[in-house]
Amino acid sequence: MEQFAALVERHPDNEMFRFSLAQALVAADRAAEAVPHFEFCIAKKSDWMMARILLGKLLLPLGRRAEAKPLFESALQLAIAQHHEDPERELRALLADLG
Repeated sequence: MEQFAALVERHPDNEMFRFSLAQALVAADRAAEAVPHFEFCIAKKSDWMMARILLGKLLLPLGRRAEAKPLFESALQLAIAQHHEDPERELRALLADLG
């Protein structure tokens, strides 16, 4: 994780380094710290479906369901447009659970 943190510090506008740092933070049970990095990724690349899915999944246990739902909805549209069937099924299930 320190490697990715150092890369982000040196290259704060690089969305790939931020994505890698976010994933490392999640793996280290520091999910709340990953949120702004996933948000950065989404802001930088509006069609990044996986960053939206991962951010939405992080927000659920943080009690931020209202913020997760539009992320899942937009990710679903991206999954359909990009022909990603497995994420589409997963997103439909997540949205059904959210009501």
